[in-house]
Amino acid sequence: MSPEVFHQELFQVDAFTDKPFHGNPAAVCVLSEPREEAWMQNVAMEMNLSETAFIIPRQDGFTLRWFTPACEVDLCGHATLAGAHILWETGRLPQEREARFYAKSGILTAKRSEEGIEMDFPAEPAAPADCPLVLAEALGFSSGEIECFKNRMDYLLALESEEALRRLQPDFTRLAQVDMRGVIATSPSSAVEYDFVSRFFAPGVGVNEDPVTGSAHCCLAPFWGERFRKDSLTGYQASKRGGAVRVQCKGDRVLVTGRAVTVMRIRLNDNLG
Repeated sequence: MSPEVFHQELFQVDAFTDKPFHGNPAAVCVLSEPREEAWMQNVAMEMNLSETAFIIPRQDGFTLRWFTPACEVDLCGHATLAGAHILWETGRLPQEREARFYAKSGILTAKRSEEGIEMDFPAEPAAPADCPLVLAEALGFSSGEIECFKNRMDYLLALESEEALRRLQPDFTRLAQVDMRGVIATSPSSAVEYDFVSRFFAPGVGVNEDPVTGSAHCCLAPFWGERFRKDSLTGYQASKRGGAVRVQCKGDRVLVTGRAVTVMRIRLNDNLG
């Protein structure tokens, strides 16, 4: 089947914000038919955002895949938020209907709420772990200086203060040597409107610092929920763009809520191979 038959529409959405040019930008590519993996990777490289989501309709929902400029990943929160937003905004899904996605990380759902878009994700709790020397040195610590945890995707480092978190200036070349998707750094918040703050670094998959990382909050929610003895929390990701994320722990699931705004709509050239 030639590329001309594909309905190749592309959007850029700022997620976890209600203001353009804030939050985390994601690309959303809506297809009428599956495309080959190499083609999707090329589109993600061309967009050069932390994530590009590819959505393909199926009888009982949508297939969803996420690509960084360097590789495919198993779970992405902000691009899922962006994808659900586009489905409702463009009328591909009725406003009152839940978005149901089939992804490598399982079935994910999203629905509209008064506080934005609420996504139902698997919890990704972290267990205590030894901090690799290269990780500690990349962030300017000794390996015994910080609390270190690890889940199947990322390391989590618990810092004492928001000031220490904001001061971090990672050596991304060394950090890329860490054999995990990324590194979550977090601390209690100094602001009363937030429970915790975080930053997320993933140079190994082509993203030095991600502006707002929904999937990291699947780890942060159970981590801070246990420490604060709270099921519902609000986090702020302290990147240059920044963004607020509401989370609620529900057993082995985490509800992640945020807003989104569309900033760009593109029609891809039908002759792209």
